[in-house]
Amino acid sequence: MTISKVLTRRTALKGLGVGALALSAPSYLRAASNPTIRIGFVSPQTGAMGSFGETDAYALDFIRTHIGAGLNIRGKTYAVDIIERDSQSNANRASEVAGELILNEEVQLIIPASTTDVTLPVSEQAELNGVPSVSSTAPWQAVIMPRGGDAFEWTYHFFWGLEDIIASFVNMWSSAQTNKKVGILLPRNTDGEVWGSEEFGLPPALRATGFEVVKPSLFEPRTNDFSSQIAAFKNASCDILGGLVFPGDLRTAAIQCAQQGFKPKITTVAAGLLFPSAVEALGRLGNGMSTEVWWTPAFPYTSTLTGESSAQLAVTWEQKTRKQWTQPLGYSHAIWEVVLDTLKRAEDPLDRASVRDALKATDLTTMVGKVKWANGPHPNVSKTPILGGQWRKGKKWPYDLKIVEAKTYPIMKPEAKLEMMSWQD
Repeated sequence: MTISKVLTRRTALKGLGVGALALSAPSYLRAASNPTIRIGFVSPQTGAMGSFGETDAYALDFIRTHIGAGLNIRGKTYAVDIIERDSQSNANRASEVAGELILNEEVQLIIPASTTDVTLPVSEQAELNGVPSVSSTAPWQAVIMPRGGDAFEWTYHFFWGLEDIIASFVNMWSSAQTNKKVGILLPRNTDGEVWGSEEFGLPPALRATGFEVVKPSLFEPRTNDFSSQIAAFKNASCDILGGLVFPGDLRTAAIQCAQQGFKPKITTVAAGLLFPSAVEALGRLGNGMSTEVWWTPAFPYTSTLTGESSAQLAVTWEQKTRKQWTQPLGYSHAIWEVVLDTLKRAEDPLDRASVRDALKATDLTTMVGKVKWANGPHPNVSKTPILGGQWRKGKKWPYDLKIVEAKTYPIMKPEAKLEMMSWQD
């Protein structure tokens, strides 16, 4: 999906919102009669992005228990009804269920929990229909730029930007001896269009730092053939493979790279290497692959809800799920820190405009860092830290993620130095 198509879709969404409004008045007109705070929650629980939804569901169970009988706000107890919907990893469905939550369920706040294909359409519905939205886990450009880049009234996003991940990648790659030729692998969707943009994406930024960029055609998600992209990388003798590839496609691409004799010294891929399960699925090919790091148990932050450290949050997850910690866990927790903090500061938590004003004024240090929109690169964006990491053979788990780059956000010291890949297939 091209950026122009996303912009065209906005017009269609606007028409959908107007039609729905004719059937149901917005909740802020009737909130006074409703003693319950209603929160909409949209997450990819199933489908291609279901790995992200796993920590969303875990955090949802936690927050329902944490709130218990209700939320005390300046001496008054409010019931809290969290209404969840599965986007099924489909942007159109995300938009549809967001409209239903806003217009029919009359939520005071909506949370697009994970990934661009949830955040972008849900944020757009929130903006069109006048309900506050708070989101994360997508580079801020992917949420702001396809919508024209202007300031918004109702939607707020906290995460890092492409400028940050590029800086982290460059820092990792510059620490090793390579020919500085980078092959960029990107999908044919909104993420791929944004990351591959010749205006603000990876290619111009990498060239500006002295790297030669090879960007073949975008691949179709869930394809079974990466031959044309691999041929372009081989012909250019790329020492580095970079880009954004989700787990299933990464496994296919990595296997075909090995089979077709393309074995770069460094492979640094966003999204596809976030999850330990995705690395394990690669077998020995996963050892030495590197990625961005949003959050780890080593982050120096604690929860404003429980007082837990990042390390304790990871231990709790592993004990309850019997699974290795995963990066989105920190953000799945932090978004509820922001939500509860916002509601407690709102003059009237049943009024959408009041909730929006409190959200906009947020100044909170969460499990993933400070969230403060007043300091962001865009009025609706608050940036959080990103580091660089490399997967290595582990002890407790098959692979451990070691921090190898912390120059961009020096919140901790690196745990190791970047090593060249061995490509043991």
